[in-house]
Amino acid sequence: MNTAVSRRLWAGRGLALLGIILVAANLRNAVAALSPIVTEINVDIPLGAVSLGVLGMLPPVCFAVSGIFTPMITRRHGLEQPLILALVAILVGHVTRGLSGSITMLIIGSVIAFAGLGIGNVLLPPLVKKYFPDRVGLVTSLYVTVVSLSTLVPPLIAVPVADAAGWRVSLGMWMLLALLALVPWITLLMRHRAVRTPSPEVEEADATILGRLWTSSIAWAITGVFAASSLNAYAMFAWLPRLLVDTAGVTPAQAGTLLAVYAGMGIPCALTIPVLTARMTNVGPLVYIGVFAFVAGDLGLLFAPDTLTWLWVSLAGLGPLFFPLALVLINLRTRTHAGAVALSSFVQSIGYTLGALGPLVFGLVHDLTGGWTWPLLFLMVIALAIVIAGAVIGRPHMLEDDLARSR
Repeated sequence: MNTAVSRRLWAGRGLALLGIILVAANLRNAVAALSPIVTEINVDIPLGAVSLGVLGMLPPVCFAVSGIFTPMITRRHGLEQPLILALVAILVGHVTRGLSGSITMLIIGSVIAFAGLGIGNVLLPPLVKKYFPDRVGLVTSLYVTVVSLSTLVPPLIAVPVADAAGWRVSLGMWMLLALLALVPWITLLMRHRAVRTPSPEVEEADATILGRLWTSSIAWAITGVFAASSLNAYAMFAWLPRLLVDTAGVTPAQAGTLLAVYAGMGIPCALTIPVLTARMTNVGPLVYIGVFAFVAGDLGLLFAPDTLTWLWVSLAGLGPLFFPLALVLINLRTRTHAGAVALSSFVQSIGYTLGALGPLVFGLVHDLTGGWTWPLLFLMVIALAIVIAGAVIGRPHMLEDDLARSR
């Protein structure tokens, strides 16, 4: 039962709301700002397929690792101090990337920035719970929308800024947003340092349940959907601009705009898929729609990349509806709180780890074949394999039932 007393959104907590929104605005720009300007970076720092693949796989790897270790930090230091540390890491990462003179420094700066993003991913939900227990749904929807915008905006402006001021400025300028986000949280921490209030814990998964999830069909099905979404999305963020320049005859600026179109398709998915999933008895059709969008978009990019390019990019961008679908199913396919926590940890750690292979394998296949046909076929095969997961997910059965049968 929710005993939180409803009050006006800004009442006594406007600074916290501003801080949450500014953190959300930082959570994807380091991922989306790089690939549109790889041509400019390549003039000063040679970027081969392996290097680009490594840079593309770093975000999901860092997110997976952060999901494991951040709860341990918050149990000792609360929520605000680790968040400030995360924002500092994001800031330092942006600066390091902007000052990079070698691929090593570019990777180090990216690791630092992505680690900060990963910590921020974990901390925002409990921060919403702490400061807005009466408005969890509203504030969560607000910050998720801002996260989507932080994926959409960087590709639109990365190339124009790089053309006007250089790629170093285009990469490094995002440190200003991290610096801005530090202000409300440092202010809050200083204001409340004398009055210490307990912070909600970021719960760790039950090790006993986690150990048994390896035998659960529903756990693996949701993990497969989540992994397919991550793998396809991060491969596209790393390689779509270069693919479009090579095959569709667009300029780097136009390729950046099309990457923003790809990212922007996540906004309607985030707004509609959770509602539809909660209302549908059989959610299998949503999986099949996602598979169709992936395959149709990739086929269009393969056979007619210079015709209706925006349509193929939009369809490919609808495929990651798998992401909000998987997150909602974590709650809908569990009966107990412990089961939901364990399933969330299982799905995200394995899903992001598998997703990290997308940019690397895509780049290696491109490097080996010298073209884009086999890399796109690789993504289509991954998407088609999720049809099996759709059949499992479509049945309204619960994780706990799976675990009871596996005893």
